[in-house]
Amino acid sequence: MVLNLQILTGFPSGTPLVQDYIRGEPHVCHFYGGSFRDPAAYLEKAREVDSRFHRDARQRALSMLQAHTDPASERLERFVEEGGLFVTTGQQPGLFLGPLFSLYKALTAIRLAEALEPVLDRPVLALFWIASEDHDWEEANHTHLLDVQNDLRTVSVPDQEGALNRSLHRIPVRDGMEEVVEEFLAALPETDFSPEAFQLIRGAYPAGQTLPGGFAEVMRGLLGELPIAFVDSADPALKEASAPILFREMEESEEHEALLARVSSHLEMEGYHIQVPILDRGVNLFFEGEAGRDRLYRGGNGYRLNRAGTLIDAREIRSRALQDPSILSPNVLLRPVVESALFPTVSYVGGPGELAYFGQLKGLFRAHGFEMPVVHPRHSATLIEGKIGKVLTKFHRTPESLARPHHELAAEIALEEVPLEVRRALGEIRGIVGKNAGTLTKAVREIDPTLKGPISHARNAAFAAFDEAERKILQALKRENEIALEQLEKAQRHLFPFGKPQERCLNPFYYLARYGPNLIPALAEKFAVDLGMDIP
Repeated sequence: MVLNLQILTGFPSGTPLVQDYIRGEPHVCHFYGGSFRDPAAYLEKAREVDSRFHRDARQRALSMLQAHTDPASERLERFVEEGGLFVTTGQQPGLFLGPLFSLYKALTAIRLAEALEPVLDRPVLALFWIASEDHDWEEANHTHLLDVQNDLRTVSVPDQEGALNRSLHRIPVRDGMEEVVEEFLAALPETDFSPEAFQLIRGAYPAGQTLPGGFAEVMRGLLGELPIAFVDSADPALKEASAPILFREMEESEEHEALLARVSSHLEMEGYHIQVPILDRGVNLFFEGEAGRDRLYRGGNGYRLNRAGTLIDAREIRSRALQDPSILSPNVLLRPVVESALFPTVSYVGGPGELAYFGQLKGLFRAHGFEMPVVHPRHSATLIEGKIGKVLTKFHRTPESLARPHHELAAEIALEEVPLEVRRALGEIRGIVGKNAGTLTKAVREIDPTLKGPISHARNAAFAAFDEAERKILQALKRENEIALEQLEKAQRHLFPFGKPQERCLNPFYYLARYGPNLIPALAEKFAVDLGMDIP
């Protein structure tokens, strides 16, 4: 498929721990389930999964899927009888899908599952975990996009009554959803592909829809031609099945805190940063009460809810969670454990932050009776439109070079534009001033050594004067190149909006409206997985 769009791919940058893991450093892979490039690591994990997931357990796992695409059906028909496995990934739901990387996670999981099928000789299916229990409304309620004028826009859902600190799946958006949808669509370019994209968005976000609900509808709509299934972390069947794991974590929280602290200490001794701090007396659980979703801490003879300012004992937590399993949920460290306990997961696809905290979790998985999955980094992509490529070529710049602040780039480019004779003249003048000032200093040394000071002052004043002259020359060149520098600034907004990588900020619908449904298979083609490849 031919698109007027260059797609640069790789793995995202991250902390030194993540970079060493991606490079396959043996001393780092020890903190994980082996190297993600090693087929033997997946084979070993598959054997461990088989020891826990017999026919009934796999059937139970399938019953918790909320939806799947038609191409996933063939794998699911064989899943139970042939010992199927999942490659899982997930994300907090963002408005209108949020940043591009959510899509990249799903596509990486799909390609990894395809690559693992011949290695493991069984059905392997991508599974996307929609983290609808998250309660960070202010992170999920908006999205950033480029509008038709190439300006950055932020579209936000207005605050909903009672939304603060509540799980996202509990917040139907009744106030302002239609207006937000139309504001978002008005910012997108109108092309031959726009009607299909607009229809998908309008259908996914009716009044009263939750952000997780809309996210799921959009993700399914975009990936409908690819094999992937979806699960919602707040699904009642999933919550009921996960209750024993959460109760165990509550009961053994002190031992697990000590275990996680030891791993963190080991990582720090190796010189690595800890992604998720281990909080004193913290339990890897949230309890949702009157004050919203609240982290549990051990306190007194029970547990403390900091936000609510109350104490609650284990018996009451258990009793209330048995009546309503949705009120108890895992934190970021326990969630992968719950996922692997409920689903036959051979690998998890994560971004740089997830890769970093998975390095802390090997012991926690084992404390719950099983091994961690093989952690595979999601693919990273930079989408370079033809108009942006022309700007890069014009200024002889790489995409990475545009990550710098615009004023630095503008000054650098203006300096490059200074005519050779001007640069030569300024250099010669500075050289003459410096040389002759030194000669004069030596000549007056016998007359009065203190004359060195005034001569140095005069030399420095001359240098400062010519520095100011050079600054004015650069300003004149910037004014002359104002239109060209505006093109450069536009390119920066496309590639590094708000100074961050494109994939971490921009909504995918700008590109979907411009390039249509062929963008998804083009990305999937670029995200090919080659297991056993040589480590660079």
